Order: sequence, then structure tokens, then C-alpha cells
Amino acid sequence: MKKILLSSFICCLSSMTFAAETIHWGYDKDISPEHWGELSENYKTCSAGKNQTPININSTYASTVKHKVDIEYKVSPKDIVFNGHTVQVNTKDDSDYLVLDNQKFFLKQFHFHTPSENQIKGKSYPLELHFVNANAEGQLTVLAVMFELGQPNSEWNKLWSDLSNKENDAKDLTHTVDLEKLLPKKREYYRFSGSLTTPPCSEGVNWIVLKQPLTISAEQLKQFKAVLKDEANNRPLQPVNGRIVIED
Repeated sequence: MKKILLSSFICCLSSMTFAAETIHWGYDKDISPEHWGELSENYKTCSAGKNQTPININSTYASTVKHKVDIEYKVSPKDIVFNGHTVQVNTKDDSDYLVLDNQKFFLKQFHFHTPSENQIKGKSYPLELHFVNANAEGQLTVLAVMFELGQPNSEWNKLWSDLSNKENDAKDLTHTVDLEKLLPKKREYYRFSGSLTTPPCSEGVNWIVLKQPLTISAEQLKQFKAVLKDEANNRPLQPVNGRIVIED
């Protein structure tokens, strides 16, 4: 199962273009999220899965033991690309990682969704950032950061200065990006078991949603929406189905 997850991750998260070339999926009309499970036998989990993401984080259980997530994102990422579904930033190597349950999960890429996919107590945010990490066995951990409208984010403009609006036209980053400035200072979080939020919607993914939001300006959000041609790229909320959400 872990190897399958890694394969799904490589195909549909690191290089969503491969999935797009063979099976066209998207966010509207007959290829929208409610139809993903019908588009391919490989996408059946999108409709049949019981631990799907995103969710509304509402009822939570306080952890009796504090489990700090150690985030070591120190190296500037490699390149940026609009892959047809989102803007994705890829890392250079396995220098960046987080530690969860005494395991290292190496940062592979991060990307954006507008509006947010997950909600916190019914609140939707203008933007959600997903840091996608994998351990040596291929198990995935997604670290999510919410953004509210407010002051501009200093690293956003560095990223966007190199972005090509042409689909699948990856460009090397010419500025050093400080990933710490894409993370809140407070690291309290919600944790639950979920899935990829894009086809094939594979389950068994660790989700860490940080509580403290960051800010971007209205103009920065407008830049992202312009790349998406003002279309949303968030999957609708999925049933919790009795899952326990841990609050730490």
C-alpha cells in the first residue's frame, strides 16, 4: 500500500500533467469532483473512499501527549510551474523535511488551492497551501497552511516573478525563497487521516492542518486566480465518517 501511495503521489501530485494527459479531470462540468470516480477505474476511491479529504474540522479531541511537528524547511525550492490544476513549486532534493511520529517526511513539492479545501469550524479561507512530504516507505504527510487577506506575503512575489502562465512550462526560481515565511510562527495543529484531494484520491495520507493562518494581499490572491482563469480549484468537503481529529 505504501508503494502504491508513492506511485500515486509521483503521478498525480508531483507531476499532475501525466494524469491530465491520459484522463482529463478538473473542477467544473462533467469532469468536476463529483464525477472523478466515474472517469477512470483508478479513480474509484474518489467516490467510494471513506477517509477522503478535505473535511470541515469541527469536533476534535485534545491530545493528552503533545506531539510537536518538527519542520525543517531550510533550502530554497527549485522551480515553479502551472500544471493545469494549480501552481506547484518543486524542491531540489531531500534537504527539506518534517518529523512526525519520529519519522522524517521529505518535502517534495507545495501547491495552492483557492478557496481553501479544508475548513476550520465551518470557516473557509481564501487560500490554502499544501506542503506534500513523503517518507522513505512512500507514506505521505500533507502540511496545510491557511491564508487570510491582509498584509502581502514577502515570498509570494519571489515565486510569481518566475511563473510562466503557459501550462506545464516549468521555470527555475531566480530568487532565494525563505520557506519559513510560508509557515506561521505558532505550530499548533489539527491532525487526521485522509486522502489526496485530487485523483486518484488515494487514502492513508497523514494530514496536519496548522491552526494559525498567514496573510496574503488581495492583489496576490488575484494573481493566483488569474492563472486559474478565475476558476476555483478546491475539492468540496467530504464526509468525516467517524474519523477522529486530534487537536494539538
